[in-house]
Amino acid sequence: MHLQIRYRAEYAAAWTILKALGLLPRPVAHSCAAILSRVLYWGTPGLRAVADQNLKMALPRLASQERIAICRGVYRSLSRLLAESARFPRLNASNIGELMRCDGLEHYKAAVSQKRGVLFLTAHLGAWELGAFAHALYGYPLYVLYRPLDNPLLDRLVNTYRTLSGNTLINKNESARGMLAALQRNGTIGILADQNTLPEEGVFVDFFGVPASTTAGIAKIALRTGAAVVPAFCLWHSQEKRFRIHFHEPLRLEQTGNTQQDVRAATQQMTSVIEEYVRQYPDQWLWIHRRWKTRPPGEPPLY
Repeated sequence: MHLQIRYRAEYAAAWTILKALGLLPRPVAHSCAAILSRVLYWGTPGLRAVADQNLKMALPRLASQERIAICRGVYRSLSRLLAESARFPRLNASNIGELMRCDGLEHYKAAVSQKRGVLFLTAHLGAWELGAFAHALYGYPLYVLYRPLDNPLLDRLVNTYRTLSGNTLINKNESARGMLAALQRNGTIGILADQNTLPEEGVFVDFFGVPASTTAGIAKIALRTGAAVVPAFCLWHSQEKRFRIHFHEPLRLEQTGNTQQDVRAATQQMTSVIEEYVRQYPDQWLWIHRRWKTRPPGEPPLY
């Protein structure tokens, strides 16, 4: 009973925020979301501590004030994502160009022409939800791999917004069959590949020089099907005051015949690309996530 009450309260709060921000002019919505992000920044000291520890491990040369500035930037980046997500019902093919532009779209088109399907490698960097949403408005709908939220009411609300532009969702818990079917149709699947993974689901690769348990599923499917792996990130460019989707050239994954070795090498290659972009835009990555929580056997916990 108490759980249902909590679910309804969370849903009511999220619905109110999304609807309110969605009705406001974009500059006002961004300002309101920024205020909310500052409240959350001061109200979540535990997450700030995680971000500070992550930054100490990943970028040890940073001074304390630099780490604080990046952490503040993370919350501000999340507020931009919230403001734009709230406005999804107002976005369409005719106005999306006012909000963003694409760099390197030819890489994606070349990958599609191979007719083996495309795996979009992305991360919790910049405005990942907006990037997937906009890609469909540009005429290239995606299959989006997602993990259901614990709150079913919130899950339904979020997924309704996600699919407004024509994207299709694939539940992470039923992902293998859905992904293979989509690739057989030469579909494009968006996958977030930068979160901590349980040992039985991933492999350890270097991320900022620290072993990180990383999903091996993308590499396994890419090597099995021959699908192209195209890194793509939707990032905020403050000088332009708009977003840009950066399409990286497709990765060349080598196959030696040793499946385990090939999967690890491909996963490292993908993780290195994510690291490259996080280094360029550190204040737009989700440092508040316990990325290095799972440790190799025998290593003590880091958090």
